[in-house]
Amino acid sequence: MSSRRADTGAGPSGNSVSRGAAASTPGGRHLGRGSNGHPVLRAVALILSLTLVSGLVFVGVQLIRLQQNFDTKPLNLGSNQESVAPVDTNTDPLQILILGTDNREGQDSNNSDVMMLANMSADRSHVTVVSFPRDLLVPLPECLDPETGNIYPAVELGQLNGALGNGGPGCTVAAINELTGLSVDHFMMADFNAVKELSNTLGGVEVCVNQPIEDDLSGLSLPAGVSSVKGDQALAFLRTRHGFGNGGDEGRIRAQQSFLASMVRKVNDEGTLNNLPKLYSIAETVTRNLTVDKELTEVSSLIALAGRLKDVDLSRVAFVTAPVVPYEYDANRLVLDEAAATPLFEALVADQDITEPETEPAPESTSPDGTADPSEPVEEAPAFDPASIPVTILDATGNTSDAGTKSRDQALAAYLLSEGYTLSTAGGQTAAASPATQIFYAPGYLEMAEQVAAALAVPTVQVVASNLVAGVSVQVGQDFATENTMPDAGNVGDLSGQTAAQVTCQSAFGN
Repeated sequence: MSSRRADTGAGPSGNSVSRGAAASTPGGRHLGRGSNGHPVLRAVALILSLTLVSGLVFVGVQLIRLQQNFDTKPLNLGSNQESVAPVDTNTDPLQILILGTDNREGQDSNNSDVMMLANMSADRSHVTVVSFPRDLLVPLPECLDPETGNIYPAVELGQLNGALGNGGPGCTVAAINELTGLSVDHFMMADFNAVKELSNTLGGVEVCVNQPIEDDLSGLSLPAGVSSVKGDQALAFLRTRHGFGNGGDEGRIRAQQSFLASMVRKVNDEGTLNNLPKLYSIAETVTRNLTVDKELTEVSSLIALAGRLKDVDLSRVAFVTAPVVPYEYDANRLVLDEAAATPLFEALVADQDITEPETEPAPESTSPDGTADPSEPVEEAPAFDPASIPVTILDATGNTSDAGTKSRDQALAAYLLSEGYTLSTAGGQTAAASPATQIFYAPGYLEMAEQVAAALAVPTVQVVASNLVAGVSVQVGQDFATENTMPDAGNVGDLSGQTAAQVTCQSAFGN
């Protein structure tokens, strides 16, 4: 190899110098050899170098600490399933199964109290989180317990939350893989303590209830309206089974989705994912209380996970429930509604955004000669005559109207009247303000309530059953306080759930 230097010469130490430089000039170039350089510049360079090195060492040490916090278990215990291929963090979607166990300190758990599958899109544009009811019956695969060597045989129909007892979270992962057609990349399993500590680290999470809640079984105690919960009350909000809705898993899942949506909004509003000290504080709390698969403890995986979330629009973060129907042989158990669940799972496999409405061709009108006239789309007639629907409208914005200015309930009442609705009651304010517009319906009025919701462009997640109203009652919340239409907060179609941009309130069991 030639050692020729074309336009430079080298000093005795091998340092290159410009041929045009004056040899007698003291010091040569800045900080060059043959000069002590300016002492201030040398000091600055030294400090910057030390700061950079120290910063890198600090980050490295902290990431190693986070890694050491984790407990790990195998990802997939399915005897007949292949190991998941490594994820390309730049081009692949990412699935994480999130499990919450019902164990307390000093206890072991064989059941998962919470099961949520998070699908993060490859292009980082959307996230879909699917909740699976704990009473759901599904086929369970054969699983091998790596610690004991026990083999748990496959069953045609078993309770999904019991798969955790068949060797660990890897068996639940295997069951979800078979159920959805996905190959789940990671899992996170948390216990009661994780929820308490995370809510404390965040400084509380805002939740909304329509009536005061006193649930002795979970310990949840909340006044009507908006409260910030943390610690034991945050845990009770997520765990209560008898406090909300119909007193079953449906109301509990709805509350969990509302809590997570509120938590995502808080993290987003405070810029946490772009704030390293805050992010590290949360990471420290989470990693001390999680069991994960070994691959998720890799530094690159932790960094990529935060990167996938920080720029997603909240209206494209969807929380939905896997569609289910009662099991015909046991009303206390559920099975998948295949007709509705299959398209959802296919969308996850295809990495589709479920918050984007499907485009449907407009219905064709008929020309005078009886043939279809595609140039004149026809609107479908409403299922009910608007004049036959008893509607009450109340203002729950908390704003008192100024003189000469219509309050929100009056403005919407005028709109519904123009659409042919006959109001049984209009005007008046609720005792407490509500952040979310809600449409309550009495037993037997669900379809009518949905028709009113469609007329006002209110999402179906804000249509709520109630024994405290007659007919249909619209309570106009703060999200509908000034505009003539509801804000665009995303849409989950016919699925049960909400987006992170939507504020929802829970109704007490029995109300």
